[in-house]
Amino acid sequence: MSASGYKSDIIQIGSLAMGGDLPVRVQSMTNTDTLDTAASVSQCIRIIEAGGELVRLTAQGVREAENLAAIKTELRKAGFDTPLCADIHFNPAAAEVAARLVEKVRINPGNYADKRASFIRQELTDTEWMAELERTRERLLPLIKICTEYGTAVRIGVNHGSLSDRIMTRYGNTPEGMAVSAIEFLKIFRGEGFRRIVVSMKSSDTLTMVLANRLLVKMMADEGMFFPVHLGITEAGEGEDGRIISAAGIGTLLTEGIGDTIRVSLSEPPENEIPVARAIIRAVAGEAGRVKNPLPPLEQMKTGELWFPQVYTALSGIVPEGYTDESGERYSGKLKRAKTDELRVLAGMTLNNNLLDIVFDCDDPEQLAIEAAALTGRFFIARHPSGLCISNKGTVHGEALRRLAFSILQATEARITRTRYISCPTCGRTKFNLQEAVQKVKAATAHLTGMKIAVMGCVVNGPGEMAGADYGYVGAAEGKVHIYRGTEAVLKNIPEAEALDKLLELIRKDQTDSASR
Repeated sequence: MSASGYKSDIIQIGSLAMGGDLPVRVQSMTNTDTLDTAASVSQCIRIIEAGGELVRLTAQGVREAENLAAIKTELRKAGFDTPLCADIHFNPAAAEVAARLVEKVRINPGNYADKRASFIRQELTDTEWMAELERTRERLLPLIKICTEYGTAVRIGVNHGSLSDRIMTRYGNTPEGMAVSAIEFLKIFRGEGFRRIVVSMKSSDTLTMVLANRLLVKMMADEGMFFPVHLGITEAGEGEDGRIISAAGIGTLLTEGIGDTIRVSLSEPPENEIPVARAIIRAVAGEAGRVKNPLPPLEQMKTGELWFPQVYTALSGIVPEGYTDESGERYSGKLKRAKTDELRVLAGMTLNNNLLDIVFDCDDPEQLAIEAAALTGRFFIARHPSGLCISNKGTVHGEALRRLAFSILQATEARITRTRYISCPTCGRTKFNLQEAVQKVKAATAHLTGMKIAVMGCVVNGPGEMAGADYGYVGAAEGKVHIYRGTEAVLKNIPEAEALDKLLELIRKDQTDSASR
């Protein structure tokens, strides 16, 4: 069965049904301290009133898990029956408390039964591997029993970069490793007769996220499992870049019929995520909220040295007499040009070495960015076109369209022309004002090109989920920051007031050392 032939079962999460042919659901996550009942309730309400259909809250400890009861009570008093989800890392005791209180619990196979990944090889024989799986099963049994008794749903959420050492040793930090990690947990839950499950494969890299989800649904279908799938690009960032990378990755999979619920992870107030998620769904599926005739995945072309997509400009706007590339040269190669409603015809074609020109009719820059990324991202993730031209009948035109085209190439990693910023959407674990930190880091490093810099709120997921970042700026404690080079914390507990200068010093030193070699 191809990925596009996948159709999930319908499951119930409190008052919310998802899966099957139902519209794709939209959710977000609070960034308040879960022990602060009033602030958490207030933010939950803002998310719900923006259109959020499920709200997730961090429960890093038992106290936070217990306080979910107070938050839920206040929300129900205010007239909201939106289901709540507890986000768990490293703490099965917190999961077992939360499962009695809220409608859904999210666990991460990379750290639920295993300690934090140390990125050290863990070679196991087949016998030792099976013994580890049995240990994992025994660790999960109490949670499965509680969730069965209380009717609680579970999200098995795998994140690229937070796989266990056991999985990474055998499969690498790869889409295959992500899918195998999820399948192991799914088989344990199914073996105990538990099926109220959602599963997710998340990454800050669009290609990794897309490939992992395609592989997951194929592996599930091969096993006779059809659990709903949650989609999202982790640490997408903020502003236009965050919207474009989310739309490109999520839109690609929704087009293929993969995805029953989505979350757009922006380093902004969480209620801002909801309209972006809705816009992605509309761009791909229209008002129906789900693609009725999914398309098969595009053949993945090899990048190679010859694949260097350019941004083109139409010589006379909407009805072009030709195109020029970035150096002003006239384009004379193959062309595929379409209005947005004609993309479905193009989407099933091989566009290798074609210039792709899509004609929009939009006056809103944000809407245009989301729609363009959601509809064209799949072509560049698959490494097909030789270039991109965005035309628009609306009021957004000229240099704004060129910048948008470059941003789509950057988001799909088809072509890197500036620094890529990875930043988490924050949660109750965040140790500093992350939105402010992102702005400061971006302003100080805007002159750099071809680099990945991560700004992460805490050390729970940050080190692993920076997933290939060259440098990381990670909240460590109140007012303290760890500075990473790759996955290594080279400077620890730096006062926040000094951290940005220390990051810049490290980058300059590394560049100087590299140049002198």
